[in-house]
This record gives sequence, structure tokens and C-alpha cells, in this order.
Amino acid sequence: MANNDQIILDTLIEQTKAELYPDLSADDYFTLYASEQCMKDHSLSYDELDEGIVDNGGDGGIDAIYTLINGELVQRDSEIIEGKRGSTIDVYIIQSKNTSGFSETAIEKCISSASDLFDFDKSIDGLRTVYNNDLLANIDVFRKQYLSLASKFPSLNFHYLYASKGVEVHPNVERKVEMLRATINRHFDAAQVNLEFITAQKLIELARKEQIQSKDVLLADNPISTQDGGYIAIAPIRNYFEFITDDEGKLIQYFFDANIRDYQTNVEVNKGIRLTLNEANPEEDFWWLNNGITITAGNATFASKRLHIEDPQVVNGLQTSFELFKYFTENKIDSDNRNVLLRVITAPNEKSRLRVIKATNSQTSIPLASLRAADPIHRDIEDYLIPKGYFYDRRKNYHKNQGRSVKKIISIPYLAQIVMSTLSQKPDYARARPSTLIKNASDYTQIFSNEIPINVYYIVIEIQRMVESALKEHVSPQLNRLEIGDIKFHVTMFLTCVLTGKIKPTKNDISSINLNSISTTQISDSIDNIYVLYDAMGGNNSVAKGKEFVKEVLELAEEKLKE
Repeated sequence: MANNDQIILDTLIEQTKAELYPDLSADDYFTLYASEQCMKDHSLSYDELDEGIVDNGGDGGIDAIYTLINGELVQRDSEIIEGKRGSTIDVYIIQSKNTSGFSETAIEKCISSASDLFDFDKSIDGLRTVYNNDLLANIDVFRKQYLSLASKFPSLNFHYLYASKGVEVHPNVERKVEMLRATINRHFDAAQVNLEFITAQKLIELARKEQIQSKDVLLADNPISTQDGGYIAIAPIRNYFEFITDDEGKLIQYFFDANIRDYQTNVEVNKGIRLTLNEANPEEDFWWLNNGITITAGNATFASKRLHIEDPQVVNGLQTSFELFKYFTENKIDSDNRNVLLRVITAPNEKSRLRVIKATNSQTSIPLASLRAADPIHRDIEDYLIPKGYFYDRRKNYHKNQGRSVKKIISIPYLAQIVMSTLSQKPDYARARPSTLIKNASDYTQIFSNEIPINVYYIVIEIQRMVESALKEHVSPQLNRLEIGDIKFHVTMFLTCVLTGKIKPTKNDISSINLNSISTTQISDSIDNIYVLYDAMGGNNSVAKGKEFVKEVLELAEEKLKE
């Protein structure tokens, strides 16, 4: 008989599934739900969570896996992160079982797969007969990142998280933990291996854990207030460290704007900040030698030397923030009399906040892709999509945190994939490089341009959503998650050709598509045609990412149009 925790958890899951992801099966949604809760402190988007999920036969007992370098998620198409000596690699391996208990078998599967996946003598290609492509792609991410940092002796941590609706763990199951730890340590003798059982009660606690959206920072003295409600202040660096960390001493990821987080690896700048922190001169304060921190806020108030900041976003000074975080966490320093300069700007709206981001970073060497979300085109797309029922996620996780349905959230990388597939006819490129499409200037200007009619973005989103929904419901054959991921953009490209009657439809051709005229038969026929071709060519991830498959799809479309 279910206890209260299990009943409450079932209620939470049923409610959120109905609101956010009604199309998923109960087991698939539990995997997503458990992964989201287990990775909550890392503020992953739904796209990032989905890329980590690998369950679907041949998963080696692993349902999701994520690799983070110094707290930054590494995706399959990410560039190698150039860490430094003392970097930290965290590998999160999640098992999620939609059952009322924990089993020995689940851990035994992980023990068996760990002996293969983390043995560098066994090539990725050599493991393809045993494990699925998604799992191997994510393992390859870890292997490449680890090898690139191996000479710098990184700290390596494996976090095995086994989540179920169970309420207690049998001693026989717990005994398997040491076997798992021993298996990992045979390959990485200095690695820390931790396994945590995520019970029904723990899942409820994680679900209830709300994101910190406002906080106080204790100042050294009264701040200077500005006419627009902002402040210029001096805060002890220890107090600022406490402001950007939670009660467990973890960095509050939400405070750091996702669009510019990737420039923290500027090694020379970080070295300078670190040198200033570690070689303190009693005659010099930290804020004399550092440009300080710029924070945008929804509102800010001051009382009794405490500056209360609502919805803070650190938009400049991320390197300083990360170095201060490392300085206090690694050295276990309880106090430090030095100060840091804070500029708190109460931006009246999102547009103003983005202008602040661009202006305050204009003299810093930042990858162009870091500021893409501030471009006016994205504001235009957002405004156009809202009345259509879609929420454009210019600011990562904003709409996820608002509890919006996953089906209605459109991220910038996802929209880029769709446009690249339909307008540029490169579904292979979109499939292989989802997170880096907008980093290349030439690709970006093709995808996001004022010369493209604004309704094109809505039309291709709708077509893609129709295709993905039909792929999940396709019966003959019934497609698994990996197959859907491999062909969904190719199907959309093919269907766009059919709908426009052209092999190479222009932006104006796509703009003229009548969404109401699209039939279920056209969609299902497109799926059948593409799947047969995909299966005949090998039916795997390598096919989906290859140019030959695209060529064959377009030739097939030409034949169909002639008929």
C-alpha cells in the first residue's frame, strides 16, 4: 500500500505532466521529471535535459547522463572547454525507475556498463553493438573533455543518482554501491564516486525547492542611490560571496545570465583576478583593482546596510564572481576585509536589461554568440509568437521557471535548427550541431534576418510541431525516441517541399503556406517516405548527420513532386 509520500509524489507528477508534457508516456515523463529534479541546481533547460536522456534500449541501465566542467554543461556539439589546472569534472549519471522501490538489478546494470563505458581501451565504435547512440554520444563528450584536461590533473567526480518512488533502500541494494565505486576506481583511481538514492520523499523535497529570486547583500556602508531606483555600493567580498551562493554554499546559477555565461574561461583575465585575491596587499583594496559587478534587478531597496535585490542578474563581472566563489570555497576563508564595487541597475523591462548587457560588455572580448539574444530580431520574434501561443525563450529557462508548457516554449537554438532545416535545407547540420548553430556568424545571419518575413518563423515552428507530434503517434512502424530525433528535421524539410511544390522553397514560398490546409495524410506520407529511406541507408545516427541522406531526401521529394 502506498504511503503518503508516494501518493503526494504521484499527484505532483500527474499534475505537472498534464500541464507541461501531456504527450509523454508515464515512464518517459518520470525520467524527465527525475532528471530535472536531480539537476535542479544546474538550471538546465528542457532542451539540455532532453539531450542528456539516453534511455531506450541499449542504455546500460543509464537513463540520463550529463558532464559539467567547472559547473558548465558540455553538450555534444560544444567546443572542448579549455579548463585550467585544478578544474573540476562532474559526471551525473541518473537512473530513474517509475517503480515503488529500488532494485539490485538496476545497480548491477550500471556496474556492468561502467566497466565498458569508462574503459578508454574500448573504443566508442566498438561498443555500438551493445549500447545505443545517444548514450555513446554523451560518453564520448565525457571522454574527450577528460582527455583534454588530463594533463592538468582535474578533480573528477561521479554522481550516481538512483531515483524511484521507493521510500526505503534494502541493505542488499546498498551493498552494491561499493561494487560500483570499485568498478569506477579501477579506471579512475583518484575519482570520487558517490551514489545517492533519491526516494519519493527526496523527489518531493527537490520539487518544492524554489529558485531563489531575491536576496540581500550586506554592504560596508550606505550606498549611493540613483534617480532611477538603482544603487552604487561597496560590499565586502565575503558578503558578495554569500549573496551569490545558497544555504549549501552552491553557486546560484539563476543569478547569472545564460547568454553570456560561456565567456568565463578567459584564462588571462581570471589569472589576474586570482592573483589580486591571493596576493593581498594591505594597502590596496580589491575594488581599487577590479572593475566590479553590474547587476540588473526588477527592484532594489536599502535598509540597515542591507541591499535587497529582486530578480538579480549579474550581467557584467561574471569572471570576478566565479573567481570570488572559488577563492572562498577552495580556501575555506570565513572573513576578508576587502571590498568589491557593485552597480545595481533597476531595468524597467527586458529590452532595457539587454541594452545594459551589450553596453557593459562592449569593451570585453566576448564571443559574438554570447550576445545574440540581445539582437532586436529576437524581440520581434518573441512579440510575434506570443499571440500565437508560443513563448520564445530568449532568456534561458525564463518560461520554464514560469511553469509554461514545454510544447509552447521555443528556444533560440531550437528555432535555429528548424530554420536551418527548412530554409537552408541542412537538417543534417541542424541534427549534428544544435547548440552551436548561432555561434557561426554566416549561419546566424542566414537564420535570423529582417529580410525573412516574420511569419516564416511561426509557420516553420507549427510545421515542426505537427511533424514531431505525428512521429510520436506513428504506428507502422512505431518509432523510438532515437529514430524520431534522427529524422524529425528531415521530415520537416521534405514536407515543406511538398507543401510549397518546390524542391528549394524560398522564404516567400514558406511565408505563403496555409497551415490550415496541411493534412494528416501529407504528414504521415512524409514520415513513411523518410523513414523507409533512413532505414534503407542504415537507420542510425551517422546516417542522420550525413549529407548523403539529405541528398537522397531531396531527390525523393523531386520524384514525388513530378508525380
